Amino acid sequence: MTLTAMLAILGGLILIIVIAHGAWTARKAGPRRADPPIEPQLGERQDPTLGEAKDAVGEPFQPGMPGGEVVPARPLPRRPSARIDALIDAIATVTLEAPVTGDLAISHLPGSRRAGTKPFHIEGLNAESGDWELPLPGQRYSEFQAGVQMANRSGAMNEIEYSEFVQKVQGFADGLSAFVQFPDMLDVVARARELDQFASEHDAQLAVVLRARSAAWTLGYVQQMALRHGFVPGAIPGRLVLAAEEEGAPPILSLQFDAQAALAEDPQASALRELTLALDVPQTPEALEPFAAWQEAARALSRDIEADVCDDRAQVLNLHAFAAIGQELSTLYKALASRDLAAGSLAARRLFS
Repeated sequence: MTLTAMLAILGGLILIIVIAHGAWTARKAGPRRADPPIEPQLGERQDPTLGEAKDAVGEPFQPGMPGGEVVPARPLPRRPSARIDALIDAIATVTLEAPVTGDLAISHLPGSRRAGTKPFHIEGLNAESGDWELPLPGQRYSEFQAGVQMANRSGAMNEIEYSEFVQKVQGFADGLSAFVQFPDMLDVVARARELDQFASEHDAQLAVVLRARSAAWTLGYVQQMALRHGFVPGAIPGRLVLAAEEEGAPPILSLQFDAQAALAEDPQASALRELTLALDVPQTPEALEPFAAWQEAARALSRDIEADVCDDRAQVLNLHAFAAIGQELSTLYKALASRDLAAGSLAARRLFS
């Protein structure tokens, strides 16, 4: 090979090296790009992507964290209880060392869920659903709570009733080897008295008496006339009710008479001269217009059975009397709603019972 040819080859090699170095420098100075994906070969195990990465026990990794720490399981949201309400209940919390079965909890429930005249409930937090519910067989519960009603139409909870509640719930907790925390008794009793005072000032049970003008009525006749206006026999003898559409809700109106007539061997031989048409205001939502239904039922029934509409002192009521009652009810509904005890709400039904 001649000297000229060798110099030409050497010059070409130097040129290639210079071009390659320039390209490498430019790539290094430019933005970083992701490496192209590597297609797995047949039979090879494909690793999960970052968002699907699992550790050796199948737990997800925290994306972007060094060491691939395990993401802790997100706790289930606690849904509010449908039976226990801090507005009208004193609540005790029962803390467990580990979840227990519903069967075990049921076996340790107190025989009676009443403390004097005050009802109470014991609920478990379902470890699967996050619902507060009465203990059920086959379920597991991570904690419990007990709520006792602080007031009802029997009056405010007193120290003796609260002590009975504490004793029963403590026995339940001991059976589960659990720790129970109770609210202070003096605080509960003070709250109970204040709640009872409010309830006493805002309770309203309206009633008118339908008094026969001439002939008395048989029970069969009363039932026949009442049925025309939507009343049906109630669960209590001597009571017909205008039922609410909501299943399990209290009746809108009740028509009451002597229970002895309903229990007589021959109801048709009975002679009734008075019926009481009643509306329990806090038990029925204002939206159902129960006052209008009460007023209309009084007017229609008195017309059909030939009766006078009277108050409890046997004074005949006129339209002006009903109008005055309606104005007072409007104020009452607003006062109940301002306390989160709107008429017909579950809390109001419990408080005014």
